[in-house]
This record gives sequence, C-alpha cells and structure tokens, in this order.
Amino acid sequence: MSGLIFADGIWYLSPCMINIEKGQSNFILPIAIKTDSRMFSFLKAGDIASGALLKKGTNVAFVDLGKFGTGVVYREEMLNARELLRNLKIGDAIQAKVLDIDNEEGYVELSLAEAGRQKAWAEISELKEKDEPFPIKIVGFNKGGLTADLCGIQAFLPVSQLSGEHYPKAAFEEKEKIGEELSKLVGEQISVKIIDANPRANKLIVSEREAIEIPSKELVKNYSVGQIIDGIVSGVADFGVFVKFTDNLSVEGLIHFSELDWRVVENPKEIVKVDDLVKVKIMEIKDGKISLSLKALKEDPWQNIGDKYEEGKEVRGTVYGVNPFGAIINLGDSLQGQLHVTDFGSVEEMKKQLSVSKEHAFIINSIKPEERRIVLKLKK
Repeated sequence: MSGLIFADGIWYLSPCMINIEKGQSNFILPIAIKTDSRMFSFLKAGDIASGALLKKGTNVAFVDLGKFGTGVVYREEMLNARELLRNLKIGDAIQAKVLDIDNEEGYVELSLAEAGRQKAWAEISELKEKDEPFPIKIVGFNKGGLTADLCGIQAFLPVSQLSGEHYPKAAFEEKEKIGEELSKLVGEQISVKIIDANPRANKLIVSEREAIEIPSKELVKNYSVGQIIDGIVSGVADFGVFVKFTDNLSVEGLIHFSELDWRVVENPKEIVKVDDLVKVKIMEIKDGKISLSLKALKEDPWQNIGDKYEEGKEVRGTVYGVNPFGAIINLGDSLQGQLHVTDFGSVEEMKKQLSVSKEHAFIINSIKPEERRIVLKLKK
C-alpha cells in the first residue's frame, strides 16, 4: 500500500477500487483512506521525551514513556541529575533527553541532566531575545569578573561590563586588590542583560552596563550635545572614567581616556579619582550612551604653540614613558614631546639614559602643529 503524506495526516491508496461509468468508458479510481499521523510518530536520539517516573533505585531509574515504551536512566546519568531525582516521587512527570532509542536491554536510554541543560539554554535564549534586564545573584569572583548561576548554567559578568557604581576602585598599580573589591559583591543581586549566549561553547556572558542603559535611553532625552554638565566621578577604568550627573544621578556618561587631556594619558587616575566633582562637555549621545569630554573644556595648547616653543630651543621635561619606539616627555601645559629610539641606537641604551619621572634637558628638533607633534633630542 503506497501512501502520500499531508500536513493533517497520511493518506493511503487502498487496493479497493470504485468503477464509475461515464458514457462508454469505465474509470477505476482508488479509494484514499486517511490515517492519524500520530500513529506513526517516533523518537530519535536527541529528542526531549516526556513521561512519568516508574521506579527509582540506587543504580537505575525507569520512566513510563507511554506509546514509546519504557525509558531507563543509568547510574552515571542519575548522579548528574541527583538534585532533580531527589525531589521526584513515583508518578511525577519528568522530561529527559533521548540518548539511545533501543539499547541492548530494549529500553529507551535517557539523560535527565542533558534535558535540564537543554531546557535551561532554551530559557536563557528567551531571556536574551526579550532584551530586558533581570536580577542575578553573584555567587563567586575572580580577577576577571563575577560569576552567577542562571537556570543552572554559570554566567560570567566581566569587570569591563560592571556599572561605574560597582567597578573596582583599586588602583591599576594594585591589581591584586581588584579581587578583594569584587569579593564584596558576592551574595548581592545585580540587574543584568545577556550579551552572549553560546550553548555549544557553554559560554554565557552578562552585562550590568547594558542593563542600566534601558532607563538611560529615556533619561538622555533631557540632554543635548555641547551641553556643559556638573558631574561626580563614579568609577575609573583603564578605558576611561564614569561620571554621574549631579542633577540626576540616574544618568551616567563615559569619558574615554582620549578625552581626559590633550596629552597622552596612560592611567586615568592621573587626572581624576572616584568622588571628584568635575565639569564635562557632552560630545555625543547615541543609543542611550553619553560620551563626555574633560579635554574639550581645557584650552588647546597647540593653538599658540609658536608663542612658547620654537625649533632649536632648549627645554626641560620629565620622562613620562619609555616604549620600544622611543620616549614620551612631559613639557608642561598638557604638551608632550617625543624622542625616537634611533637616537640612542637601541632600547637598552635609551633606558640607560632615560628614567621615568626624571627631568632632563632637551633640544626641540622640530614642531609639527598639524600633527600635534614635537620631536626632541636629548641634550648631550
């Protein structure tokens, strides 16, 4: 008997025929018989099957899967799902992932832990699609961030994704203290959003910063680009400074490290520290995020560079930093000069002659205002 499959079931062509006379011709038509497609449903490995707990022993548990027969959960899988099994009674509904549809003993082999994990990732996927903040309880920490449990899956909250309020206040030269500050958040509830969920890699990343941007999208409507704002420093990170607006502490903006000063700034804490009162300028408002600048409210030292510096002139400066390409020298007035490593022959020789924070005499080799660059030579 051949069959045709349609959305509402399976239609089979019956061997019984009906003769229909029309004029001088006879037509023989097959009879189509509809069956219920559920009669032909089947399980396959990877499916989630539903049933009722039949028996629970020390080494094995049995599940009534109805028309699919009897399922079995062996000791190793029972250990993986011991918390779930502990609370189950005979007859309780249960879901499990199919590992084998017909094992050596004739049972459908099941995994409770895998089913729970699959269900957990499905719930996590729904949370991510909603794109709404939700609370999580912090259960652990490391130097990179915080950990939490979400639907039985470990979630990671990186330090960079913390709000200014919770960002570690430890100085960069005391990075070992970051863990100490993060440990204070263990046991606390923090509102977060999911920014990365990858079940294959078992990777779940959440963000507090993304969560607080939801109200910000409404609050920033009261502000405009170019506006001067009074603020208080709420956090300092290696990439910039968080500032809460004093007229509405629910609004927080970020000063990127490049907008702190006209000179190169390696550590934002050279410029400000937490709880400092500052005046900042709004440079950009985009997607609920406010970008701020301290530099924009300072006089541009390059505008009148010719009034104070000229090529061939001797100046004194302090070594700010030494790198494989050369050295950066603080000249004052937010200006910096540069020395190239080729002037010393090697990095090792340059480091012998220049020490960070030491003052030296230099000769201005060239001034390039269009590049905002002063090239120096060490005075012999």
